[in-house]
Amino acid sequence: MSPSEKKQTYATVIEQVKALLADETDIIVNMANVASLLHESFGFWWTGFYRVEGEQLVLGPFQGPLACTRIPYGRGVCGTSWQRRQTVVVPDVEQFPGHIACSSESRSEIVVPVFAGNAVHADATCAADRQVVAVLDIDSRYLATFDDTDRCALEQIAEILAISY
Repeated sequence: MSPSEKKQTYATVIEQVKALLADETDIIVNMANVASLLHESFGFWWTGFYRVEGEQLVLGPFQGPLACTRIPYGRGVCGTSWQRRQTVVVPDVEQFPGHIACSSESRSEIVVPVFAGNAVHADATCAADRQVVAVLDIDSRYLATFDDTDRCALEQIAEILAISY
């Protein structure tokens, strides 16, 4: 997919996410539909969510092969994204210290934190205190799949999803 096609596909997906989530407040339903939409639109290897439960991430709705079910805080790409409270883009998972290999076919990865509430409605001084409630994890079979276009669009999608919390 060319860079312009990728941007256009994300623009369409973002509008579809807004429509899907407009009248639905159940977070599991919303995660399931977002994972499916992203997975089908881009053909990623694995697309899904891990939900924060205490000091670990617990597998949530996903599309793709079997997955790790629990990830400790600060471990692997998902736990690191949660700990840092920021998106982590990994061009080559074999080069990421502490990578948790749920599948040997995964070659690159992006993980985006999902915060409780919506930043648009959050007071600027409180926005930094928003709690991470989940992470959106996407894996590719190919090296260096994810770039700034993915990061920006997926962060927008995570922000739309945050309204469900």
